[in-house]
Amino acid sequence: MLVNADFSQRAIVMPHQYQWIASPNGEVDRAMLDRLGGENTRATSIVRYGPGASFPRHQHPGGEEILVLSGTFSEGGKHYPAGWYLRNPPGSSHAPSSADGATIFVKLRQMAPFDSQSVRIDTRDMNQWQSEPNGDICLLYVNEVERVRLHRLRPSSMLPVDGAMELLILDGDTSFEGVRYSHGTWMRLPVGDQGKILAGTAGAKLYVKSGLFERSDAEPNNA
Repeated sequence: MLVNADFSQRAIVMPHQYQWIASPNGEVDRAMLDRLGGENTRATSIVRYGPGASFPRHQHPGGEEILVLSGTFSEGGKHYPAGWYLRNPPGSSHAPSSADGATIFVKLRQMAPFDSQSVRIDTRDMNQWQSEPNGDICLLYVNEVERVRLHRLRPSSMLPVDGAMELLILDGDTSFEGVRYSHGTWMRLPVGDQGKILAGTAGAKLYVKSGLFERSDAEPNNA
């Protein structure tokens, strides 16, 4: 399966365009944002756990990145409510579940081979945030090839786009090139893209990742 697989083009998915597909065990639904193959492939998705849903223990050869959007996500006997950011590095394993249900933003097989750091950040903790001219920033992860953060933009403030960038609107709304995008919209902007993301009159909160977007021939493609 190929979904938004051309990384040289802009990809934008708005909430009304989500197509929910049940996982093989039937307890979890996924809205695929980009995907390069079958069940074991590079993918970016919104994943919705029903109450009591779980997966058996499994490995993540290329790592897994998670942002909990709503509900409570659990793994390893620990529970992560909305606002938690998790990184499970390449080669790690877990048995995820949710007792009451949860919705998470998930990126699979998109970490550098040298990435070995496990990360757990509660973005609700105000000590994780720093002030910037256009709002506040919560830095989630940085290495040689990627930078991940949350931006809380002030009303009508701007976030420059310069090069490869991926965004998920977590709260509020934004506009880009005159088009308004609401909470839940995902964008992947290619290398060389430029412009400005403009927050709405109530401000906006965004997940933003820069770098490490190119499709690799080493990644499996089972389409």
